[in-house]
Amino acid sequence: MQQLERQQLFTAAQAAELEYPLCPICFSEAREIRYPQFDQYTIVRCSDCGVHYLYPRLTEDAMNQAYANDEYFERGDSGYSDVSYSMQERALRATFRRLLSNLHNRGLTGGSLLEIGCGYGFLLDEAKHFFEYRVGTEFSNVGAELASSRADKVYRGGIEQIPRNWQFDCVIATHVIEHVYRPLDFIARLAGKVTPNGVMLLAAPDMNGLLRKAMGRRWPSFKTPEHVLYFDASTLSGLMKKAGLINLRTMPYPHAFPLALIVSKFRLPCPPILGNANIWVPTTTVAVHGTKPK
Repeated sequence: MQQLERQQLFTAAQAAELEYPLCPICFSEAREIRYPQFDQYTIVRCSDCGVHYLYPRLTEDAMNQAYANDEYFERGDSGYSDVSYSMQERALRATFRRLLSNLHNRGLTGGSLLEIGCGYGFLLDEAKHFFEYRVGTEFSNVGAELASSRADKVYRGGIEQIPRNWQFDCVIATHVIEHVYRPLDFIARLAGKVTPNGVMLLAAPDMNGLLRKAMGRRWPSFKTPEHVLYFDASTLSGLMKKAGLINLRTMPYPHAFPLALIVSKFRLPCPPILGNANIWVPTTTVAVHGTKPK
């Protein structure tokens, strides 16, 4: 998969007018450029709250059109790989099993689960051993259709598709918040779907992780123009606290990747017989869970 092919998904979006946002968390105008020269984009850091964000960025409508494209998940990861989302199924399932086991060990499973941005439903399927009722949302038509066979119910779209009076014992959004244009509104709506004393877990690429520090601006999770926010444990916890969640704690989130995906980041060949082997990388993702007050 070549970078040019991935960019075809954003051809219409690239022609759209760029917008120059305030800090999406605290709405400050004060910023410093940290990583320039991502085509027309830069990564900046808010001088007031410390969060990193994309500046400028494409409009939200343009990005949503790309996410709804049925080919979005199959265009490879970050444009540097021939390993599509479906080809990562084995590694993703292993990652989600580890995540769910960690939640279970903290007494945070059981009852009902809502996953926002459920992709092809791999987490929802693995969650059948931990939750009695599993619901997801997904913008991609293909993703929602595939996930529907792996959960009790999957809605095409976002959280607004969930019936108004439904609440869940646990709400999970992994690798979603970095795509969100209005993060405080998003988390407030998520909290509205959590039962009192229920749990919300958010996970995102770790801006303060060893992998990002080692790779510098070559870090794949900069992933412009899709990622518009970049979190570490402090900024993600701060965002959730601002939304009213309590008992905030970080949680380990080791991530498995197919060997073929890892070597592709370095533009190296991989023997087909080894390509599907899982390689665990412990420092890619920050995960924080919190409780909704009674």
